[in-house]
Amino acid sequence: MSSKAARTRSEPVTLPRLGLAGTLRWIWTQLTSMSTALMLLLLLAVAAVPGSLVPQRRAGPEIVDQWIEDNPVWGPVLDALQFFDVYNSVWFSAIYLLLFVSLVGCVWPRAIQHAKALRQPPARTPRNLTRLPASGVVVLEEGGPSPEEAVARAQAWLRKRRYRVEHRPEAGGASVGAERGYLREIGNILFHVSLIGVLVFMAYGGMTKYGGQKIIVEGEGFANNLVAYDSFTPGTYFSADDLQPFSLTLDSFDAVFDRESETHYGQPLDYTAVMDVREGSGGELQRQILKVNQPLDIDGVRVYLVGNGYAPVVTIRDGAGDVAFQGPVVTRVFDNNYGSQATIKVPDARPDQLGFVGFFLPSAVEDEEGAAFSADPELLNPELQLNSYYGDLGLDTGRPQNVYVLDTESLTELNSRTNEHGGIVLGQGETYELPEGRGTISFDGVRRYVGLDIHYDPGKWGVGLFATTALLGLVISLFVRRRRVWVRARTDEAGRTRVEYALLARGEEFGLHEEHVALRSAMERWWPVAAPESEEEAVASAAAVGHTGTTPETLAGPRTPRSGD
Repeated sequence: MSSKAARTRSEPVTLPRLGLAGTLRWIWTQLTSMSTALMLLLLLAVAAVPGSLVPQRRAGPEIVDQWIEDNPVWGPVLDALQFFDVYNSVWFSAIYLLLFVSLVGCVWPRAIQHAKALRQPPARTPRNLTRLPASGVVVLEEGGPSPEEAVARAQAWLRKRRYRVEHRPEAGGASVGAERGYLREIGNILFHVSLIGVLVFMAYGGMTKYGGQKIIVEGEGFANNLVAYDSFTPGTYFSADDLQPFSLTLDSFDAVFDRESETHYGQPLDYTAVMDVREGSGGELQRQILKVNQPLDIDGVRVYLVGNGYAPVVTIRDGAGDVAFQGPVVTRVFDNNYGSQATIKVPDARPDQLGFVGFFLPSAVEDEEGAAFSADPELLNPELQLNSYYGDLGLDTGRPQNVYVLDTESLTELNSRTNEHGGIVLGQGETYELPEGRGTISFDGVRRYVGLDIHYDPGKWGVGLFATTALLGLVISLFVRRRRVWVRARTDEAGRTRVEYALLARGEEFGLHEEHVALRSAMERWWPVAAPESEEEAVASAAAVGHTGTTPETLAGPRTPRSGD
C-alpha cells in the first residue's frame, strides 16, 4: 500500500482538456457573472471621464483642432486613441456592448429559474421542525380543535398574511407549508432588466438625438435647419432629414429685477419671452410663453431659455458714405448689471474693412477715476464705448473666427483712449464721425435678445421610465423578505392536539422574530393552550409523536434564534 501510494503521488496529475466548446462555455460563464457586470459598469464610468477632460469633436471640431495645435506632443497621441471622440470610440463601445451582454446573460437564466420556482409548491414540511432556528410547540386542551381544524385555521391566517400555502395530509394529522417573498427576486430581476433598458435607450438616444444653440433678437426668427444654428451637436447617426420642421419668432422679452430688497437690489426675479411658434411648413401661428423653468415643447423638441442680454442697433457707413453695416449687435454680458462686451466686424466697408470692440453699458456712470461702468441692469442711460480699427479682418481666408473676438494684430488702430483721437462714446441716437474720413457710426437704439438651447432626444422617455422601474425594483429587493413557515398538528397519546410550527428566513433573519411572535400570539388567541404538568410529561409527549430534541422550552413559548443555530 505504501509503495502504491508513493507511486500515485509521484505520477503527474492529468487535467481534462476543455476543448473549444468548453473554453467558450467558460468564457460565457465568466462574462455573465454578476462580478463581471459590476466591474464593467465601473469601467464604463471610468471610460467616460476623458470625455469631460478633453474637448470632443461633436461639441466643436475647431476647438479640438486648436487643442491639438496647442499640445503638439500629447494632441496626436490622444487623437490616435480616440480621446476626442470618446463616446463613439471603439474601446468605449466595446465596454458598453460587453456590459449589455453581461447583464442579459445574468438576468435571462435567473428569470427562467424564478419563473419555474413560482410554479413550484412551498418547500416540503421538515420531519423535525424543532431543529429550525425559530420554532415552538403548542399543546391544546382536551376538547379543543382537531389536527385538521388547527391546520386549517393556521392556513387561513397564513394566507391572509400573503403566504402561498399548501395543505398536506399526514399520518395522524396534517401540516401546511407556506412561503412568501417571491416578489423580492422579481424586484431584483426588474432592477437588472431596467438597467438593460436604460442602456438600450441611452444608445438609441445617442444615435438619434441632436442639440444646438441659437441667439434670437427681438423681432427676428429662427427656422429649424442646420444653417440657422449658432452651434450644433448631432447624434452618431443623425441626418438633416430628422430635423422637425418648425419656426420661432421672438416677439418681446421682459426681465423683472428686484427693486425692494436692500441686499439683493437689482437681482433678476423673472424672465419672460413671448414667442410666435409655427409647427410644420403650413401650421397655424401660436403665441407661447417661454420662461427659464417652462420650456417649449414643439413636436418632441424642447426649447429652453438659457440666456439673455442687450443688442444695441448701430448703423455704420464707410468712407464712401455707403451703409456697410446696419442692425443689432449681440453683446456678451460679463457682470450682474449687464455690462457687456461688444464686437462689430464690417467686412464690406471701403476702402478698408472696419472693426470695433468695446463695451455696452445699460446704465452708464463714471467712477472717480473716470472709468465707466453699468450701475443697473435696466436701460437707464445706455451707452456704447468702442475702439475702432481698419485693415484686413482675415475673413476672406475661409478660416472660422469667433464672432465675439476681434483679432487686432493685423489691424491699424483708429480710436482708443490711448491715442490722439480718443475712444468712441455714443449715447442712444448719437453719431460719431471716424477719423481720416473712414466713415461714421450711429447708435440707433437697443433691443433684447435671448439665448435658446434646442434639444431633441427620442430616447429620454425610455431612460426615464426604466430608471424609475430600476428604483422600484431596488426598493422591492431591499424591503421584501423571504419567509417560510410550517405548521403541523397531530394527536398525542393523551388525546390532545399538539401543534408544532417553525419559521425560516431566506438569507437573513431580520424580522423573523417578530413573525414568530405574531404566529405564537395568534395561536394562543385561537385555542385554549394546556401547559405540561411536568418535564417528564413534556418529554413523553414529544416522544409519543415520534420527535426527539424537544424540551419544555419549546412547549412553554417561542424559541428565539441563538448564535450557532
